[in-house]
Amino acid sequence: MLRGLAGAWAVLGPLLWGCGLALLQGGMLYPRESRSRERKELDGLWRFRADFSQNRRQGFEQQWYRTPLRESGPSLDMPVPSSFNDVGQDGRLRSFVGWVWYEREATLPQRWTEDLGTRVVLRIGSAHYYAIVWVNGVHVAEHEGGHLPFEADISKLVQSGPLSSCRITIAINNTLSPHTLPPGTILYKTDTSKYPKGYFVQNTNFDFFNYAGLHRTVLLYTTPTTYIDDITVTTDVDQDTGLVNYQIVVQGSEHFQLEVCLLDEEGRVVAKGTGGRGQLRVPSAHLWWPYLMHEHPAYLYSLEVKLTAQTAAGFVSDFYTLPVGIRTVAVTESQFRINGKPFYFHGVNKHEDADIRGKGFDWPLLVKDFNLLHWLGANAFRTSHYPYAEEVMQLCDRYGIVVIDESPGVGIVLAQSFSNVSLQHHLEVMEEMVRRDKNHPAVVMWSVANEPASFLKPAGYYFKTLIAHTKALDPSRPVTFVTNSNYEADLAVPYVDVICVNSYYSWYHDYGHMEVIQLQLATQFESWYKTYQKPIIQSEYGAETITGFHEDPPLMFSEEYQKGLLEQYHVVLDQKRKEYVVGELIWNFADFMTDQSPQRAIGNRKGIFTRQRQPKSAAFLLRERYWKLANETKYHGSAVKSQCVGNSPFTF
Repeated sequence: MLRGLAGAWAVLGPLLWGCGLALLQGGMLYPRESRSRERKELDGLWRFRADFSQNRRQGFEQQWYRTPLRESGPSLDMPVPSSFNDVGQDGRLRSFVGWVWYEREATLPQRWTEDLGTRVVLRIGSAHYYAIVWVNGVHVAEHEGGHLPFEADISKLVQSGPLSSCRITIAINNTLSPHTLPPGTILYKTDTSKYPKGYFVQNTNFDFFNYAGLHRTVLLYTTPTTYIDDITVTTDVDQDTGLVNYQIVVQGSEHFQLEVCLLDEEGRVVAKGTGGRGQLRVPSAHLWWPYLMHEHPAYLYSLEVKLTAQTAAGFVSDFYTLPVGIRTVAVTESQFRINGKPFYFHGVNKHEDADIRGKGFDWPLLVKDFNLLHWLGANAFRTSHYPYAEEVMQLCDRYGIVVIDESPGVGIVLAQSFSNVSLQHHLEVMEEMVRRDKNHPAVVMWSVANEPASFLKPAGYYFKTLIAHTKALDPSRPVTFVTNSNYEADLAVPYVDVICVNSYYSWYHDYGHMEVIQLQLATQFESWYKTYQKPIIQSEYGAETITGFHEDPPLMFSEEYQKGLLEQYHVVLDQKRKEYVVGELIWNFADFMTDQSPQRAIGNRKGIFTRQRQPKSAAFLLRERYWKLANETKYHGSAVKSQCVGNSPFTF
């Protein structure tokens, strides 16, 4: 859809702005079970093989997808979801770059294979980076980019004969180029006196490990052949009446009826509608509030959609339920507002990263992280530096954790990464990201990139186009990117709604000299605000800390230095949040893995928690600060103070 968009933006721009979310082609509803839908998760052990051939193409040359993987050579057991890098003991696999192959036999319910009125869909939650999919040796899908889901309708393949199972083969290539998101380069070492023939390394310009594999659930799900393909919800408030605007897309028939019901948390119907587009009015609506901003945060209604269609085989029904939070988001020159009230982001940056599983989705780890966010009194995080799993977003909706949803646009520093080829792909990634996350009330802002070389000449056009397109896709949310460029040189910040700034004073600059932080940070804020008159978030700040290292007076890498650096930042943040600073996000929530380098002692140690989620001294400092920030806000209500001194879990 976006071929040649960069060159045609001047013509298409005004039209796209008027279309809004209708621009998105094809739905990406989360696969939920209902009276008309079933799902079968394929998590567990898959067969796995890395293609260690010199050109990494042996799997295609020998067509490994045509027969079971065991017939073409040895394979390993590989858990899904997980990254493949840290599971085994083969050092070659940890840093492997190229094609790897996954395979799984899936047993199918009889009705799926015999009922031609059933549509069977294969969904891959995340395959990093480029994926090709076959079912029973037949090519069904390709997808570029990790972190976002893609699907293939495999009904005809599994309903073509007497089948009780199907063989799913997925080839994944984690190679990064200047035009991927994130970008990277392959460096070939040609000096044969130092390196073997054909030796190469993958270089990146981001500070986290390029974990790869099937990182999220692979599943099969069903719908009727006439089905609800997409639902888009936006909300507003008129005095005490909540407004829920909905748009529903149906595939498979032009002859259908739609009924819509909105239910409250007690299951009572509060509004009804019909047709594919409309507005539901909810008197005395319960608004979706962030955690610690209201006595009853994160209130969710349920939008129940019923489709009835006339087909050649008779009447068909499809049902889908979508959680809905009624809330508004607005930005002024100095405030970020949720439901008309000033909101201050006090939270963290995170990574999908943990021991052994890498970036693989893991429910116990996820719940632990949310319990730690509650313990901290954090109300927000940024999905640095890629979209997180859909289940993460769902818990944010349920727990009231506000999200800045960031694309994989990290490490865009080379001139060729600002080309039209790169821009086209970036636009497509934003479409996929908005399509997936548009209905989450917790998502209050899109971030299109982190720390690009936004001072380079092509960056102005690149980000003007990218941000305008994202706004056209979703006019209901502000858009930003995260900068570490100088305010005088940055060519992209003029197009954002909120300025997000990363700075590491007394760590990467003037390291060891915490006495300069207050002056430099105040100068940073004042320069940005004087130039642009937009609210500012301190989107990263922090220091590396190795647990158990203690030095007094504080020295770098000690727990005392991390605490002292944060305290110096907090002095200025407390001054400027009374004016135009609207948030602070610590880097980082927990230690995480990076490429090996002399500057990294088995990963990045800037977490306030260890990689195993144990607190460093700075975690207690942040906890005291965040609860204080929560209690200073006038409109919170008494429930906040009572929670501050306890360790009560999130309530539902």
